[in-house]
Amino acid sequence: MNILLIYPEFPDTFWSFKHALKFVHKKSSSPPLGLVTVGAMLPATWEKRLVDMNVSRLKKSDLDWADMVLLSAMTVQRSSVVEVIQQVKEAGKVLVAGGPLFTTEPEAFPEVDHLILNEAEITLPMFLSDLGRGKPQHLYQTDEYADITKTPVPLWELINLRHYDSLSLQFSRGCPFNCDFCNVTSLLGHRMRLKSTAQLIAELDKIYALGWRRGIFIVDDNFIGNKRILKEEVLPALIEWRKGKKGCLFTTEASVNLADDDTLIELMVKAGFTQVFVGIETPDDVALAECSKSQNRNRDMVSSVKKLQQMGLQVMGGFIVGFDSDDDTIFDRMIDFIQKSGIVTAMVGLLQAPVGTQLYQRMLREGRISHAYSGDNVDGESNITPVMDAKLLQNGYRKILDSIYSAKGFYSRVRTFLKEYQPQRHTVTLQWQEVAALFRSIFEIGIKSEERQEYWRLFFWTLFHCPSKFPLAITFSIYGYHFRKVNELHVA
Repeated sequence: MNILLIYPEFPDTFWSFKHALKFVHKKSSSPPLGLVTVGAMLPATWEKRLVDMNVSRLKKSDLDWADMVLLSAMTVQRSSVVEVIQQVKEAGKVLVAGGPLFTTEPEAFPEVDHLILNEAEITLPMFLSDLGRGKPQHLYQTDEYADITKTPVPLWELINLRHYDSLSLQFSRGCPFNCDFCNVTSLLGHRMRLKSTAQLIAELDKIYALGWRRGIFIVDDNFIGNKRILKEEVLPALIEWRKGKKGCLFTTEASVNLADDDTLIELMVKAGFTQVFVGIETPDDVALAECSKSQNRNRDMVSSVKKLQQMGLQVMGGFIVGFDSDDDTIFDRMIDFIQKSGIVTAMVGLLQAPVGTQLYQRMLREGRISHAYSGDNVDGESNITPVMDAKLLQNGYRKILDSIYSAKGFYSRVRTFLKEYQPQRHTVTLQWQEVAALFRSIFEIGIKSEERQEYWRLFFWTLFHCPSKFPLAITFSIYGYHFRKVNELHVA
């Protein structure tokens, strides 16, 4: 049987890094980890082909080749999903779909022949068993959570690695916290489920054997959910694995209480972690209480961020405005916090209520769900009717973005970060894409763009004050270029 796996296109968002990727001659930031994992779960005798529409277009010849199409997507990919479904049905192919979008809104896609919902480790074998008996059902779902120690090594052979800036792997699922706007726990539960350390090393061995030397994103929603296992087993194994190897530095997501554990930070940095995404959300303690973000309360958040930076971790931050308790002072306070913290990659969005979250249920009861959730919390729209005057909220949100992504604000924040950051020295190989990115940045930003004065100021400031961080300064200049493009083109 010929199986075509399709990953729909992402819109141009802050998180897509589309405008930055062209500097390093890449087409997408990362590949569809879910689909290459599903590919490894399918019978070995089946022929498989994967089309990631973020790096190549879906061709008629792909659909003609296929006996069955497997489609996976997140909510933010909805627009592309609708187009793909139409193409597949016009081609007369059997369509199987799964992933977060279909799990949260299965009723929205009646054209799909078979819905494989929740975690594929449980529901996909059900479907394959029924298919083998010639009696496949329309809907497969479960309330159980998968044993991910049985999850296979992803079938990376399905993709062309050279199209991507980073690869992804997963060590754990679930999150112990209870943020009311987050759909992680509604999809994956509170209990942390872990792969074995041997599994993690096996996945890394395969990636490295395929020639990968660029970044690796460990996509866990909270990598530090089980600190004991990390400190006793996982991080020592990663430190050992890295010996004699080049590249393959790690990025992950973690809660801000990482800053409370010096030993854990030191082990992560020694193991090759250089970046961590932290959901900071807001500098307002009342709003943190409102959304049950208990882990962020009663602490000096700027100091926590700076500690992580000083110990060798770049902090990427997620921020939200539009909480019920927010007043018209939140916008300036948000700008001030972001600038003082030196969080260069600061993603600010309007509060959204994803389907299945506690927030969504509360908003539904209060009659405040205004339209469907887009999946992109930085698109300038919310599916919630806010307590604050909508025009005031929209203007305040625009003020934040215009300030933090302005050339002056952004480059000032980069310098604040570079003064604090104390990176661990790792063995890396300078690749031609990085050299090309430098020269392209000089042309696109240093010559053509209106921000060229700020670019050259950072360029020479870094060379004179912290030359070892010069590559990072160029990388951030490119990030800033992307953020400004998205802000100008797509935020209402």
